[in-house]
Amino acid sequence: MLKLFFGLFLLIVSLFSPSIGFAYNTSDPSVSFLQNRISNNFSSKYCKAIKNGFSKDEAMKSSILKTENIISFSYNPQKKWIEKDDLANQISLKVVNDCGWSFGLIGKEGVDYFKAYFLEIYEKSTPDKKFSR
Repeated sequence: MLKLFFGLFLLIVSLFSPSIGFAYNTSDPSVSFLQNRISNNFSSKYCKAIKNGFSKDEAMKSSILKTENIISFSYNPQKKWIEKDDLANQISLKVVNDCGWSFGLIGKEGVDYFKAYFLEIYEKSTPDKKFSR
């Protein structure tokens, strides 16, 4: 009988004071969609430049500038919510999956290398611009 009352007491307490939950940081689907469009655009430009014989530096710079021009003239208000690090990670994944094998980048190491390389070239080629803002 004591166990029944104790169990009932715990049930009532848990109903009136629910346990603390952990919230996940979810983004707006329209921001994710825009970020995906940007990474697809960049990846296609970069992979096409590599296939056309550009050096990796030339391909990177031209792809950044072309993608930056598209973003700059976009009227999508969600572009201000894109984080540069998240976008760089998504771009790196897309490039390594699409054409990374052709220049020796595969797996997590390839993604990490391309991300660092992308951010380095991006900072040098567009120091006064924000890629996603």
